[in-house]
Amino acid sequence: MPVQKPTIQAQLNLSRLFLDFFRSEKFSGFLLIGCTALSLFIANSGWGEGYIHFWHQTLGPLSVSHWINDGLMAIFFLLVGLEIEREIYIGELSSFRQAALPIVAAVGGMLIPAGIHLLFNAGTPTMSGAGIPMATDIAFALGVLSLAGKSVPPALKVFLTALAIIDDLGAILVIALFYTSELSWIYLLSALSLFGVLFYLGKRGLMFLPIYILGGIAMWYCMYKSGVHATISGVLLAFAIPFGKGAHASLSEKLQHFLHPVVAYGIVPLFALANTGIVLGQELTHTLFSLNSLGILVGLFAGKPIGVFLFSYLSVQFKFATLPSGVAWKHIAAAGLLAGIGFTMSIFITLLAFSDNPTIVSSKVAILLASLLSAIVGLLSFQLIRSTRNP
Repeated sequence: MPVQKPTIQAQLNLSRLFLDFFRSEKFSGFLLIGCTALSLFIANSGWGEGYIHFWHQTLGPLSVSHWINDGLMAIFFLLVGLEIEREIYIGELSSFRQAALPIVAAVGGMLIPAGIHLLFNAGTPTMSGAGIPMATDIAFALGVLSLAGKSVPPALKVFLTALAIIDDLGAILVIALFYTSELSWIYLLSALSLFGVLFYLGKRGLMFLPIYILGGIAMWYCMYKSGVHATISGVLLAFAIPFGKGAHASLSEKLQHFLHPVVAYGIVPLFALANTGIVLGQELTHTLFSLNSLGILVGLFAGKPIGVFLFSYLSVQFKFATLPSGVAWKHIAAAGLLAGIGFTMSIFITLLAFSDNPTIVSSKVAILLASLLSAIVGLLSFQLIRSTRNP
């Protein structure tokens, strides 16, 4: 069924939604940096032992960090799903011409880093970490991009946002397909049945949000018990909630506006605090040169920009896609560097890929280092672009 062209009102709503999204993600990126620095400082201070113990103490059946990573992050994935849904209906993914370049760039930005990690780790116990360097952190990347100022064409912000959203979708598929423990088919079928009922109600135009919330909680529980990571329920719930025509009064858009500050200023910073309390001991020098750490570091810092630029260039050369207005290849190359900022999703996949603490810690350090290098070099690239344009 062909997607209808968005009305002028829908386009205005999209512009407002994008600006709101960009601003919230920009501030969230700076908040993430602050939370990470604070968490690292406390973990390596005299309060470190108590700080780390706090996140691992039990609260009911799960630890505090477990509730954050499996529970609250399902809300993060719900927002990601709502954003993907919006982009498909009236955004950058609503037409082939608009979607082609960021889709191809995102695919390249996932395949090349994963391939680099496998090149280092094929046949070893750490090869399961191949999904770690595939991810781009939207908040962090857009936060750094905002520092580049006038050297960034407006169309490039939209390109990087669409690329990161597609990247999130790819990460979700990777999590669902490759980071699933033993399946309980009864619970999985129960979760999918609940999704089917909610999806049907959405298509019938039911606009009563509590029904979707209660159904989503039940779906989360069934998904958690099934062996598939529970956060996938958040994405499924997003596609069950009716989008309508993207009007301001639609249930999907209302929920997006409500969740943006909750996720940007609450859940993601809390996730950073809970997962970056890393004790920086002498042994980290050795673990940073492990095959897994090198695969993550090289995959994010070098693989991401190579994949984004190479696949973008080939798609334009073969006339499969076109460059956005005002965007040159130097902008794509610089944006590719920012795509190497993995952080939230990369750390999340790390927790699914490994169970032993030393590997998890060294992976997190590699992610932080790669993200820092990507942010610095990416920002310097944009400053160089600006200086060459305005000598």
